[in-house]
Amino acid sequence: MLRVAGARLLDDRHRSGVHDALDADPVASCMVAARVEAVGLDPWRLGGELWSYGGPAEGLCFSGANLVPLRGERSALRAFADRARRSGRACSSLVGRAELVLPMWDELSSVWGPAREVRPDQPLMTLTGMPAVPPDPQVRPVRIDELDRYLPAAVAMFTEEVGVDPRDGDGGVGYRARVAELITSGRAFARFQDGEVVFKAEIGALSRRVGQIQGVWVHPAWRGHGLGTSGTASVAVALAAMGRCASLYVNAFNSPARAAYRRVGFTQVARFATVLF
Repeated sequence: MLRVAGARLLDDRHRSGVHDALDADPVASCMVAARVEAVGLDPWRLGGELWSYGGPAEGLCFSGANLVPLRGERSALRAFADRARRSGRACSSLVGRAELVLPMWDELSSVWGPAREVRPDQPLMTLTGMPAVPPDPQVRPVRIDELDRYLPAAVAMFTEEVGVDPRDGDGGVGYRARVAELITSGRAFARFQDGEVVFKAEIGALSRRVGQIQGVWVHPAWRGHGLGTSGTASVAVALAAMGRCASLYVNAFNSPARAAYRRVGFTQVARFATVLF
């Protein structure tokens, strides 16, 4: 295939090559693969665009609510950054493999910076098979009639992790709808104690091979009792029952969470980085 001068927009005609590229790195590409498998490459249905440089196997990048470089050498990352600059920043973060995100941020920072925060070291971890610790039998999928009890815990987790309140801007309408979608699709899990959420986690992205666990949170009054470990094990068991490998990524500075995931049986396979806007 001849190399094009810059990044080009892909569509459903390129689906086979995109699937091959995503399958070559199933854990790191889970967020994008889940969408592509569900709706294809049409930008309107996908909720963003897929860009290629020299073919999907050489360079691939998703541009939507998040900007996610998926593969490429420095020349591809420059081309993706050029296209992103021309398009203007509409994403809330730049996220993916650190060896792709950080050089791409070098290209974009003079125009898009300063970032609200750069997290350069986020171990990407996977668990193949069953967890090494017993799952919490009280962790279960959340019912939609429990949305109002679950939502405060989801807001608290997001605010702690990202540093902003997800209800800002629209009073929480969009975030409530997103959480409700996770619940109705069976991807939100919690342990309730006296009607209050004491542990929560979600399967944020679910491709045909991998499920990405996100939003792991333990109520402050219950921390230090192993709920994060056993609760995460419960979600991993649910993913194993679906025939998926469990994955997650965590900030390197979050030593307690990293230790908990290691106890569950997760091992690091790569390093992510996130630039928050």
